[in-house]
Amino acid sequence: MNAYTMKKTILIILISISYLLPYAQPNMKIDVTNRDVLIYTTAENTEYRLTRTNALPFSYYGQPFENQPCIFVDPSRLFQTFVGIGGALTDASAETFAQLSPETQEAFLTAYFSKTEGIGYSIIRTNINSCDFSSGSYTYVDDNDTALASFTIAHDEQYKIPMIKRALVAAGGRLPLFVSPWSPPAWMKDNNNMLQGGKLLPAFYQSWANYYVKFIQAYENLGIPIWGLTVQNEPMAKQTWESCMYTAEEERDFIKKYLGPTLRANGLQDKNLIAWDHNRDLMYHRASCILGDTATAKYVWGLGFHWYESWTGAPIPENVKRVAEAWPKKYLLLTEACNYPFSWLTFNQWHWGENYGSAMINDFNNGSSGWTDWNILLDENGGPNHVKNFCFAPVHADTRKDTLYFMNSYYYIGHFSKFIHTGARRIACSSSRAQLITTGFRNQDGSVAVIVMNQGDTEIRYRFYVDEMAIETTSLPHSITTLVF
Repeated sequence: MNAYTMKKTILIILISISYLLPYAQPNMKIDVTNRDVLIYTTAENTEYRLTRTNALPFSYYGQPFENQPCIFVDPSRLFQTFVGIGGALTDASAETFAQLSPETQEAFLTAYFSKTEGIGYSIIRTNINSCDFSSGSYTYVDDNDTALASFTIAHDEQYKIPMIKRALVAAGGRLPLFVSPWSPPAWMKDNNNMLQGGKLLPAFYQSWANYYVKFIQAYENLGIPIWGLTVQNEPMAKQTWESCMYTAEEERDFIKKYLGPTLRANGLQDKNLIAWDHNRDLMYHRASCILGDTATAKYVWGLGFHWYESWTGAPIPENVKRVAEAWPKKYLLLTEACNYPFSWLTFNQWHWGENYGSAMINDFNNGSSGWTDWNILLDENGGPNHVKNFCFAPVHADTRKDTLYFMNSYYYIGHFSKFIHTGARRIACSSSRAQLITTGFRNQDGSVAVIVMNQGDTEIRYRFYVDEMAIETTSLPHSITTLVF
């Protein structure tokens, strides 16, 4: 290599490094000298509900003592990118919302979507066609209309679309929405029924793929951008409500041969297509079939998953990790979770919120980029629901009294959604005690939010370390805290 060529090569390398430096900067160490840690707390048997309870300066502590309870945080170790936290604006939520006074509606929207006065939800979901949390079954087309010439979303314009538009405004104009079908129209299925499972008939694969396009275009024509879609809600569950069954191979082939190409042919390739949308227990098998097929994987943004396998056995969050390890370029998103069955007698039990806190910490630590709760609002009966599958929501409205009731789950979710912003990166967080579980994120503005949860009956005094700097603070029994610096 002559001198000119060598100089040219060095110059190219230096220019390349200069372009890479902005991307490398987030990996740099954070100097926490002269910084305070702001602490926000929600705790059982106290009045603390996302309450700022302390502001403590970092000090030099050095090596912790043996057996000392500690949380170790390394903001220079970056993992998956954060997409958002939110919930579902179902028919039930929208119908309940419509029964509230204008003042109560505004209070509700502020509580969920305001980034300053509320918990700053940053992603939402809604249903295509009816689901269990609808007042009855419905579709957007006439029977046997394979050309979809009769397609109309007039049903949604009564309650659901007005609420979604209000939520968009309350969130500041940006609120990614993804959409999910529970069932195709009955005439497209082998059981001729939207309920009780059944399968999509192959003769209607293309009509059903076109149906997603019609829905997305109809919403966007009304000024509601669609961020993404799932292929099918719970494709392995035969339910008493709207449901439709797909094997892994059937979902793979529907995506590969119909839905993926149809989205692209209609200029909708930017919509994030999410496969599975069912429980963690079988998600690796579904991922293997769909993401393991390159012709299908090219259409798929990632996998959605639910938490309901934990109701029949121990939660298995490491299944999320197995998928994240095997397909690190794909995204993972918790697409649905709720507590049930609904009862005012158990409304104030503290474990409802702890179910959310522990699941969110584990799912994020295992690779999830976002977390979407189920109904954001239900009425005084845990509905409306046309099959009596009544559940809890973080907020309930007594429509007879025009009153909102906030479960502790609302505050547990808020400890994440209020302080972690879209585009953040998960960071390394480690606990020296099993009683304290933790996760954390570094926002694009450089701020760091670390969540620490104590499900035990004992108060724990611990050190919160960043390198050799630390604060000493206390985790109350049955509490969740967010530490921000």
